[in-house]
Amino acid sequence: EESLQMWDLNKRLEAYLARVKVLEEENEVLRAEIQSTKSSPAGDSWRVKYEEELRALRDALDRAFREKCTAELARDNLYEEVQQVKSRCQKEQAAREEAKKQLSLSKKELEEERRAQIWLKERAVQLEKEVEALLEVHEEEKAGLDQEIASFSHSLESFRCAPVAFQPVEVEDYSKRLSEIWKGAVETYKTEVSQLEGSLCQAKENLWKAVEDNQQSQLQLQHLEKDLAGLKARKELLEESLARQWQEQRGEAEKFQALAMEALEQEQQSLRVQIARVLEDRQQLMHLKMSLSLEVATYRTLLEAESTRLQMPAG
Repeated sequence: EESLQMWDLNKRLEAYLARVKVLEEENEVLRAEIQSTKSSPAGDSWRVKYEEELRALRDALDRAFREKCTAELARDNLYEEVQQVKSRCQKEQAAREEAKKQLSLSKKELEEERRAQIWLKERAVQLEKEVEALLEVHEEEKAGLDQEIASFSHSLESFRCAPVAFQPVEVEDYSKRLSEIWKGAVETYKTEVSQLEGSLCQAKENLWKAVEDNQQSQLQLQHLEKDLAGLKARKELLEESLARQWQEQRGEAEKFQALAMEALEQEQQSLRVQIARVLEDRQQLMHLKMSLSLEVATYRTLLEAESTRLQMPAG
């Protein structure tokens, strides 16, 4: 019975040793496969593929960054253009205010010219009335002088001799002098009237010039208003295009970042899964090796104990 038990134990030991040997061979094979996988071209290709994907993602990120820089530069250019348009609008607004001031001044000058024209007309009417009154007075005085001269000549005819101081010749000289004085006064009034008419014509010319300047100012103001409206519309279009481009660039950048992060997360997750699988396989192999080592140690102790038990009676 003891020999049969020993034979059974030897068989079991041989089976365990064969199993340990097979497991060690499988462990070596798996270790060699792991090493070959680490150093094989497939691993290198996987690593190269991963590096290529990572490089492609970095290139895409660089392109997105360059596009972002280009968009920012375009935004800055558009901002400068908007600032230039604003400064031009401010200049045109200042020119418009200046045109309004000039228009108000022209209106004031026009009102003053109109008042001066009305005053000149009234003054001309007054002078005409004064000239008419003076002419009437002159005619009356002339008629009175003619009557006096006629009566004086009749009275002189009644006398045979007349004093030297009352000769008809002196009276005629006196009347001629009076008529010359009257003519000088009339010429003076005519000169004043002509001067007033000249000033009236000058005032009319100034009035026409003021009206033309006012029309030109109004036309210039209309042109400036049209230019201002066009610049405002262009400013709105530029701001809309800038906002749209900024939103598009921002959306594309966020999309690229999301894709890159998603790809990196997927790659990281796959790597984690592979590492966990390798660690799990290795841990299982370690547990199996430890269990086999314990079994081998147990059988060795049993064999040693059996051998010592068999040798003790013989001694």
